[in-house]
Amino acid sequence: MITLTMIARVQDGLLLAASMQESEQTGRNLQEYQSQAKQLFRKLNENSPSRCSLEAGPMMFHFLIVQGVCYLVLCDGSYPKRMAFSYLEELQTEFSELYGKRLASVSRPYAFIEFDTYIQKLKKNYQDSWSRRHLTSVNTELQDVQRIMVTNIEEVLQRGEALSALDSKASNLSALSKKYRQDAKYLNTRSMYAKIGAASAVCIVLFLYVRFWWLV
Repeated sequence: MITLTMIARVQDGLLLAASMQESEQTGRNLQEYQSQAKQLFRKLNENSPSRCSLEAGPMMFHFLIVQGVCYLVLCDGSYPKRMAFSYLEELQTEFSELYGKRLASVSRPYAFIEFDTYIQKLKKNYQDSWSRRHLTSVNTELQDVQRIMVTNIEEVLQRGEALSALDSKASNLSALSKKYRQDAKYLNTRSMYAKIGAASAVCIVLFLYVRFWWLV
């Protein structure tokens, strides 16, 4: 279930639009989630990962950053990640078409609050799709979603860790993985040459033995 949707400018964390839907599970904690989301917006910068998922107890924050705007959604922990990011991508496309040229000049929060009408409509479509479990088309749209960094929002907010550090960690893991593959390839190549050398040496010895044996 999609509970909270918020859109903010990365440059200064200014909230541009938002929409929420309380449930029995999240009703009492919704203000806490909103507070966490606002803190998160203030920590974003140009080096933050463009896609990220953050654990928040039984819920999950997912956000997408495109052209200096962060699109964030709060879902149940069981809600498919692929659907969450597909939802954010559709949100981003419509919001950019409607307000892209006005973003730089906005100075007051919730300047595009009327966008809630579209959010509610899109949310309903995804809720219905989730209920019917129609995931086939979504699975083909976001094949790279498995590479999205997942961490805990409390760790990010309490430690004051910059979101850019997540991207750095992912890059380091990628570099280590690449180095491991290169080392493995190098060792395999050395092993192959060693086997070829040993076989060649045996052939030469046999050749010399046979040649001198026949001469004798």
